[in-house]
Amino acid sequence: MAEEEDEAGYDEELDDGFGDGSGDVDAGGHGKRKRLFSKELRCMMYGFGDDQNPYTESVDILEDLVIEFITEMTHKAMSIGRQGRVQVEDIVFLIRKDPRKFARVKDLLTMNEELKRARKAFDEANYGS
Repeated sequence: MAEEEDEAGYDEELDDGFGDGSGDVDAGGHGKRKRLFSKELRCMMYGFGDDQNPYTESVDILEDLVIEFITEMTHKAMSIGRQGRVQVEDIVFLIRKDPRKFARVKDLLTMNEELKRARKAFDEANYGS
């Protein structure tokens, strides 16, 4: 009886309140956990040539790989540089030997800086600071 109550309470925690099904749960034996990237991965898979509605199992496997990669990179980044803290420089340091990832991160960081400058110029133009 207590076990049923625990499971019901856990299911409530998984509900993100959006009602869009993004709180999908992993039934792959790793216990229940919230699916964080299902919607985005489905869109990416479609963009790379998969079916518009890929198999849920395919999305789940891909999400497991993504979460594993993020977790490993975060743990590695926390162990270098300032202990217990992740900084952009730590991530750049970790991927420096992978030319594709390094180039993509450089592009994203450059674009981020350009967007910051554009927002600042826009705000100054509109609000006359």
